[in-house]
Amino acid sequence: MTALTLSTAGAATLRADALVVGVAKSPKGGKGLVVAPGAEAVDKAFGGKLATVLETLGASGAEGEVTKVPAPSGLKAPVVLAVGLGQAPEKDDAYAAETLRRAAGCAARALSGTRKAAFALPVEAVEDAEAIAEGALLGAYAFTAYRSAGNGTAAKDAKGPLGEVALLGGKPRDKAYKAAAERAAALAEEINRARDLVNTPPNDLYPESFAAIATAAGKEHGLKVQVLDEKALVKGGYGGILGVGQGSTHGPRLVKLAYTHPKAEKTLALVGKGITYDSGGISLKPAGHNETMKCDMAGAAAVFAAVISAARLGLEVNVTAWLALAENMPSGSALRPGDVLRMYSGKTVEVLNTDAEGRLVLADALTRASEENPDAIVDVATLTGAMVLALGNRTFGIMANDDAFRTAVHEIAEEVGEASWPMPLPADLRKGMDSPTADIANMGERMGGGLVAGLFLKEFIGEGITWAHLDIAGPGFNESGPYGYTPKGGTGSAVRTLVRLAERTAAGDLG
Repeated sequence: MTALTLSTAGAATLRADALVVGVAKSPKGGKGLVVAPGAEAVDKAFGGKLATVLETLGASGAEGEVTKVPAPSGLKAPVVLAVGLGQAPEKDDAYAAETLRRAAGCAARALSGTRKAAFALPVEAVEDAEAIAEGALLGAYAFTAYRSAGNGTAAKDAKGPLGEVALLGGKPRDKAYKAAAERAAALAEEINRARDLVNTPPNDLYPESFAAIATAAGKEHGLKVQVLDEKALVKGGYGGILGVGQGSTHGPRLVKLAYTHPKAEKTLALVGKGITYDSGGISLKPAGHNETMKCDMAGAAAVFAAVISAARLGLEVNVTAWLALAENMPSGSALRPGDVLRMYSGKTVEVLNTDAEGRLVLADALTRASEENPDAIVDVATLTGAMVLALGNRTFGIMANDDAFRTAVHEIAEEVGEASWPMPLPADLRKGMDSPTADIANMGERMGGGLVAGLFLKEFIGEGITWAHLDIAGPGFNESGPYGYTPKGGTGSAVRTLVRLAERTAAGDLG
């Protein structure tokens, strides 16, 4: 991964292949560009005319805009990259952390193939330094595992990620800055691990191989790992996971990774949907909807990355991740519409649509997680197209059985820069899942389908346990072009929210 260093060197004196500075639109009422704090020495090298030069080249200061110019004499770097920060804040106000995070990500993406870049963006507090570091490391991400060097146009055009980020304004001897840099590096590495998993093709990532990856990482970081294979799932009565996986030659798995801290007073359970490929099963998806279905395990990748992050950061909270893994395929042995499954909870479910499979594997995992009586359960899933229709491609929905907890998760997500929105669980929608044959059907009313899925999951939460459901169907996989620090493909959505939730829980901020 891209290296990160903190530097007290001046922007004009540090040797690097590129120097990143921020520019913004003038505060309200003003005109033209302003050079952001951190770039004073660079502006001086341009004779105080850096903004004028950039405006001449068409720069507007818009958020995410990138402009490269040759560096004048007096700077050790040969290239200056100016990244737009949007509207400059009013006097005495600071740039928002998410603004800096996105700007750093844009700059890092623009500098792919560069050995070392110095980032001279505004750093007024340790939070600013952490945001810039995080954005740069996430923006520098590239998935190149399946490219053969020199073979094909894509391989020839591909550039490796930015090699090193030197963060100016950071204080390498200051404990707070050092801790912030270490947190940013660890978190970015785990988010990028989640991205790699989502981007891995399904012929290489299937339940057994995903379980092996999780086992190796868990042992490396001191977690207790348990893997339930088909025999154990049959013995345990996990009808939901088995039912979804029965049509594939790759058998399903339920993986438990448990991080414990000796001083922990609270326990979080994280449950992730891990459909390593979703064809829809017998309810086959239409043409044009199959090509990206390797991403249907993004929820499992998120909770996996979050529990490893908790271990690496040494958080004083117990975190258990449950990965509900299956491959949903059509075959002679596949689950049929009309079949009835007996779930791990003992409830029976009439399967009306085999493409509503995520809720089936989650239901078993949620029941199992509830047995350990955690203080809260959060599940993450690319669950419904209905949530994408409601909130678009960049925002995930939050449902919960506790309004205060739903609000807390939403505030945490916004704090770390992940777009989200609280959604209701209307009781009247539950009736649509009534079944004449079983205790409940896996489908209900078409309108409000994302909320119906949440209501289904709620049925499998243990009594008295606080629970939230994150439907990341939109932001879990980016099919359009990259933006900010978000690449095309797997995004690592929800990892930062889960980690901050664990940190807040450890600090006792959530009761």
